[in-house]
Amino acid sequence: MKIAYICADFGVPVFGYKGCSIHVQEVVRAFLNQGADMTLFTPRPGGKPPSDLQGVTLIQLPAAASKDPRQREIFSQNLNKHIATALAKAGPFDMIYERYSLWSHAAMEFAQTHALPGILEVNAPLIEEQSRHRQLFNRAEAEHKSRRAFAATSTLVAVSDQVANYLDTYSETCGRIHTISNGVNPARFQWPPAPRSGGDFTIGFVGTLKPWHGLDGLLEAFVLLHRSHSQARLLIVGDGPKRDDLEETLKSHGLADFAHFTGAVAPDRIPALLAAMDVAVAPYPHSPDFYFSPLKVLEYMAAGLPVIASRIGQLTSLIQHGRNGILCPPGQPAALAEALEQLMTNPALRQILGNEARRTVVQCHSWHSVTQRILKLAGITTPKPQQQISQTRLSRAFRH
Repeated sequence: MKIAYICADFGVPVFGYKGCSIHVQEVVRAFLNQGADMTLFTPRPGGKPPSDLQGVTLIQLPAAASKDPRQREIFSQNLNKHIATALAKAGPFDMIYERYSLWSHAAMEFAQTHALPGILEVNAPLIEEQSRHRQLFNRAEAEHKSRRAFAATSTLVAVSDQVANYLDTYSETCGRIHTISNGVNPARFQWPPAPRSGGDFTIGFVGTLKPWHGLDGLLEAFVLLHRSHSQARLLIVGDGPKRDDLEETLKSHGLADFAHFTGAVAPDRIPALLAAMDVAVAPYPHSPDFYFSPLKVLEYMAAGLPVIASRIGQLTSLIQHGRNGILCPPGQPAALAEALEQLMTNPALRQILGNEARRTVVQCHSWHSVTQRILKLAGITTPKPQQQISQTRLSRAFRH
């Protein structure tokens, strides 16, 4: 089976370290493990592929030369003709799979023209995102391009119910929306985890340091906790525009020496950093349109960590409060501090939650199971031997 994966978004360095980059890599890797021959189309490789993805055929699309946002919009629209030409030249394919990006419609229309399964993975309401957080000069044209892509696809895969609800507002998507939340590769994480040593209690966060991740609230909760528990430590894995503010906040409270910021790290370093944590957090603030399916939370769970997350959006389906994690009211640092203290003083509960978190993702949220569902929607059956091997590996990864 030969699959074309298209990511036309200039903001996604497919072999980079961003969450969206990891997402692309994991989906491609999972399709490879299903026995697929993968061809990846992108204007922004973002570095060298990991060793296990070096066999993927890479087709580099033209990259935007200008940094001017208006010119980049125009260039992105013109990229469609290059995508169509590249697909025709590199084919034939059995399936066209695209990570939805603003302005891109050629891949789905290519699939429709050639009577191929065209799967469009939608991770966010990009038009709303671009309007709210960046610059969108021609919203009408962005809507038109998206409608063209939605109309041409055979299946739309939404990563959360909230994204599915957004897609459902378009008449072009009727009857073709399926919610499949993000996954994780459990085999990346040591199981069972090595015993933690030392008297410190390390609270961890992984992700880009941006306002909507709720890090201000995390720091406020950490300050509250540290007043009565001086052994608490903070490990922030990632980088972003909030870093200077966060470091200044810790310094103002005299807690700079109790926190460590790693900066951006390669994906292969994440498992070891998670192993250094006692608890991991996803402290999202309140948002009426929270639509994420956070990879970080799935990775926390795969590492067997007890997770504290905001009671919001897709997280309320993934985490069963008190069974495989703890849910807190979003935007309430005092409640987060209380949950942290509960886990800090109860090692047995931490182990129970971590074990059940691991079980949850192995059984229900592996990338293998995600891509199997996608292939089933596309009407493609993988060879049985490949399925059996993959399932055996997953089971073995959990047992041992």
